[in-house]
Amino acid sequence: MQHLQGLNHRQKEAVEYVGGPLLIVAGAGAGKTRVITHRILHLIKKGVAPESILAITFTNKAAKEMKDRVFHLLNQPPTTNYQLPKADSSVVGRRSSVVGSPWLGTFHALGVSIIRENARRLGLTQHFAIFDKGDSVGAIKEAIKRTDRDPRDFEPQKLLGAISREKGNMVTLADFRERAQGEYYAELIAEVWTEYENILREEKALDFDDLLLKTALLLQKEEAVREHYQKRWRYIHIDEYQDTNHVQYMIAKLLADTHKNIAVVGDIDQNVYSWRGASIKNILNFEKDYPNAKVVLLEENYRSTQTILAVANRIIEKNKLRREKTLFTKNAEGEKVGLYTAYDEADEGAFAALRAKQLIANGVAPREIAVLFRANFQSRALEEAFLSADVPYQVLGTRFFERREVKDVVSYVRASLNPESLSDMRRIMNVPPRGIGKVTLLKIFAGQENSLTQTLKEKLTEFRKLLAELKKKLGAEPLSSTLKWIVTASGLEADLKRGSIDEEERLENMKELVTFATRYDFESDREAAVNRFLTDVALQSDQDELKEEKNAVRLMTVHASKGLEFEYVFVTGLEEGLFPHERLHEEHMDEGAMEEERRLFYVALTRAKKKVFLSYAGVRTIFGARQVTVPSEFIFDIDEELLAAEDTPPAGGEEGGKIIFFE
Repeated sequence: MQHLQGLNHRQKEAVEYVGGPLLIVAGAGAGKTRVITHRILHLIKKGVAPESILAITFTNKAAKEMKDRVFHLLNQPPTTNYQLPKADSSVVGRRSSVVGSPWLGTFHALGVSIIRENARRLGLTQHFAIFDKGDSVGAIKEAIKRTDRDPRDFEPQKLLGAISREKGNMVTLADFRERAQGEYYAELIAEVWTEYENILREEKALDFDDLLLKTALLLQKEEAVREHYQKRWRYIHIDEYQDTNHVQYMIAKLLADTHKNIAVVGDIDQNVYSWRGASIKNILNFEKDYPNAKVVLLEENYRSTQTILAVANRIIEKNKLRREKTLFTKNAEGEKVGLYTAYDEADEGAFAALRAKQLIANGVAPREIAVLFRANFQSRALEEAFLSADVPYQVLGTRFFERREVKDVVSYVRASLNPESLSDMRRIMNVPPRGIGKVTLLKIFAGQENSLTQTLKEKLTEFRKLLAELKKKLGAEPLSSTLKWIVTASGLEADLKRGSIDEEERLENMKELVTFATRYDFESDREAAVNRFLTDVALQSDQDELKEEKNAVRLMTVHASKGLEFEYVFVTGLEEGLFPHERLHEEHMDEGAMEEERRLFYVALTRAKKKVFLSYAGVRTIFGARQVTVPSEFIFDIDEELLAAEDTPPAGGEEGGKIIFFE
């Protein structure tokens, strides 16, 4: 069959098996996205209704790539003679997916979709707010105050992390409160969590973890809802299954419970998110959950050289908690792995920057080079080196949609649709300044508007008129033109135009948001378009940068690089205590954590297509103190014949301006 051409034997086996549970163990670079997309096409060609197919992945970037590939395949003639059915009217809530299309997206996007369709059951509005991490930390600080404690005496992010872990394990506040009795810190978390939930309820908001927890509990407790979605999605695909936490595992299991047509794709050797709640047991126990499951191993790598794979295989084979597999490739043998011994972090940074500059001068595109590090603090020395060498670079980590000015515009949209979102109202009521200070805000939120002066009452009335007009425009006009209008009508544009170069850049970012919004302009259902915009903005990840096409060297953590690929990869800081990370060398070292560090190094190696450069510093300054280091054990795990010593290139080469992209 034409749509199976180009697949290897194992890939074809996975694509053609549609008779029950399927575990696809896909090594790095083995074409797993290709398998999922062709499997979806194969199902449709066999007569499966497209809208009965669900495919879930972990990042918007991966979801977009999958969507693009699926719809490209579906539009290649001939596709299928299958006639699309009319929409099913007997649905629970409103149907947001397009009839005739597979549902493709992230777990969080799926949660938003299901919650919106069942908002009334959950006591929410269709326009509930989604708290990002900054919103949640702010709410935790307020929750601490409500318990008559000083937020300065605690670590709000640590408390939020504890609550997040419990939600990821599908633990509710009531469950946790019962368990916490008699333990001081647990009781503290329970008190703060209680007030945090009150704040979310008051603002008709959910946080990231709620998007999954509420969905799982809804599916578990409401039989009619569960049966509806089981009927809607008869064929389920889960990408990166090794990264699922318990609540994600439960959502997949509940949806697949009736038909058992669940295909999961994953690689135990790339499980690196246990600190975020990911459980390796989910993929290890798949065959226990589904005793009749078929297992297909994808071991042929299409990305890397034979040398890179030899090193990666040698590293990962030391792990015990894995399914045996060995990556191989028909690609060239390739260059040896480069190893640079630096004096200190400045010397290490100079090596990476100058070697990258040399590669660029030899015709390599800057975007095809990545410099990876284990801990965020390492980026400072690397950035200084790239600045000094005049090499364009981009630091992943500061997300476009978390910038203050971008959040201001988004808050205008959210507040117009959901006036009960106090965090949004608080954010924008005096942005730009309109003479509504903190004391006035407190009176408004306390229901004491009658005590305001006539001047303040008039300002408040004008502000509410602005929001009402914005809501009207959102329902009637293209989203981009509406955002352009609010930037002007609110006074944001005029305020920033009078400012500094920094403020001009903030205005440019608002204009970039308007450009981003044009992708939602062609949807006939304006309300659905706005909801999708707000969802996409809220669920962006570090890899989902708005300006993706900058031709610059990428600087990022190894964790952030997962799922990406580059021609040349630098892995820096390979020292004991740094990579593997020092947390492993506590008194009671956890072997499971050590195996995860090894998997993380394996991920770093397998990002590269042509060559890997490894480096470590003999001396590194940490917390202000210069420390002599020991090379990472990972280096000694590599066969000497696969390594080649590297020298720092000369500082010459192609000249260029200082180009820095902070994304």
